[in-house]
Amino acid sequence: MASITGVHLDLNLLVTLDALLDERSVTAAADRLYVTQPAMSRTLARIRQATGDQILVRSGRVMLPTPYAEQIRDEVHHLVTRANAVLTPATEVDPATLDRTFTVQCSDIVVDALVTHLAADLTRMAPGVCLRVLSDAADVAAEDLRRGRVDLQITNQVPAHADARSTTVLTDELAVIGRRDLPRPPSSWAALAALGHVVISRQGGRHNRVDDLLKERKLSRKVAFTVPTLALALRIVATHNLVVVAPRLLSGHALPSSLRSYPMPGPTSPIPAVLAWHARHDRDAAHRWLRALIADALRAITEH
Repeated sequence: MASITGVHLDLNLLVTLDALLDERSVTAAADRLYVTQPAMSRTLARIRQATGDQILVRSGRVMLPTPYAEQIRDEVHHLVTRANAVLTPATEVDPATLDRTFTVQCSDIVVDALVTHLAADLTRMAPGVCLRVLSDAADVAAEDLRRGRVDLQITNQVPAHADARSTTVLTDELAVIGRRDLPRPPSSWAALAALGHVVISRQGGRHNRVDDLLKERKLSRKVAFTVPTLALALRIVATHNLVVVAPRLLSGHALPSSLRSYPMPGPTSPIPAVLAWHARHDRDAAHRWLRALIADALRAITEH
């Protein structure tokens, strides 16, 4: 088998190989790199000639990577990432003249808190910037960062992928949100279990860490509603003797005067807000500027 380093190759072949191994589709890789499908097929033929390997082989309607392709996938991606970092100049950026769309993926709770603190600064400082916000998926994956589907993710976990970078910008805690005139405040685990609950879940799931905390004390709760957003949960608990458990700092700005945050009956694990991005953006001046702006906006929540 020929070695990639044993022939004259330009960087574009590695970039194309990286896209092909990620997408496992000539068409999808062509769309990703903004080239035609015939051009992508010709480049794949060059890669096959250079490596002496088929790289992708058809199996029914899909294309599967060869064992050699699987073996080199991470190394190829690392090389492309490092090359981008080396060839990207570390310049400054003027937000006032920046014309760019950034995609951020996070939960609706984070979105509500973030936009509240960020909107005025973003529109004033960078009128040409569009912030495209995607709700978090059932399983927020590092692949979204790797493939360039999103620029930034805000989650409660530090990404494990080697090419991901992250910083924890906020540490929150759980709180019980309910009416100020609840007939029985949730001052004990039994009192919390006795109340009707609203659960926030985009997928409609009823179980979360609150159930685990109650189960440890041989208690369970009655879930009256599962809703996809914090805003809807707050509308429900504002008019009924129900409660919703949510991050205290991130939800605090959204509480109407009729609602308040009650402390949890006992200690719970802290909830980090982790800002994550792909390593190829480390030296991207515009990306660095947005990361700093978002981090400052989230940290400002602790001051209110």
